[in-house]
Amino acid sequence: MRIHQDWSYPIGEQRFGFRLHLTETNQNFMRALALLLLCLTGMSGQQTSTQSAASDAQNNQQKARAVLDRMIKAMGGQAYLNVQDFYSEGRYGRYHNEVMIATNTFYRYWKWPDSERYEVTPERDIAYLYSPGKVIEITYKGGRELDPEKDENIRQALVRRRFTMDKILRGWLNAPGTILLDEGPSLAENQMAEKITIINAENDAASILVSVDTHLPVQKTFSNRDPRTRERDEEVETYGSWRVIDGVNTPCSTQLKHNGGLVRTEAITSASYNVRPPDAVFTPKLISHSNKK
Repeated sequence: MRIHQDWSYPIGEQRFGFRLHLTETNQNFMRALALLLLCLTGMSGQQTSTQSAASDAQNNQQKARAVLDRMIKAMGGQAYLNVQDFYSEGRYGRYHNEVMIATNTFYRYWKWPDSERYEVTPERDIAYLYSPGKVIEITYKGGRELDPEKDENIRQALVRRRFTMDKILRGWLNAPGTILLDEGPSLAENQMAEKITIINAENDAASILVSVDTHLPVQKTFSNRDPRTRERDEEVETYGSWRVIDGVNTPCSTQLKHNGGLVRTEAITSASYNVRPPDAVFTPKLISHSNKK
């Protein structure tokens, strides 16, 4: 089967009685609070109120995990968790000040955990090869590495790759030191959702808004500090047009906002999972497709 995927807040009031915004300081505070309360559950001789707070914290984490487990099941369960590679075709749009400034066809190869080739134009004569911390542009002239310090779009793309849904659900979720917070009901894209925040051991944090009806993710949000301005950038990925492809529930339309402004959309027309692309796909050179994937 073919078709597909890819991209995507308000922080609500916490169950512990205060309002949070995911600044770097508050991420540290949230981690410290959660660890403290979880540790207190194993201590004796504490006051009833302290024991109750610790129990509430543990229950909150268990509830958050249950929401994420239901979401993973809705996304395909083991079929989703065991995906090794993914191929998609479609059309993207780039925006500036909410106005589309470019659009073209794309052909994307992805391989777990962090290899990606993104070809554009119908001729597929321009490609971008992504690996951890690196982007190589490939044309008929050959490949050249792009500098994220000179190209803001490249810098943002590399940041987003640290917070992909696959890395969060297949990497962060079961890793030692990860903390889960159920932040309660929220509204996303006119849908009622449950907001779950995940903080990994490196103190990276992302929030997923999960539909209470379909149990599928509606939005994913995270923030990251701009190394030049020292201000925190907010990223929002919104997912829609879900289709089951090869047993995996896949968003066939995605939308990306950066600091509240629309910057990119993708609409997928064809996709498949576990196609086992040849190794040449992930090398920095143009390749002949001969009307095949």
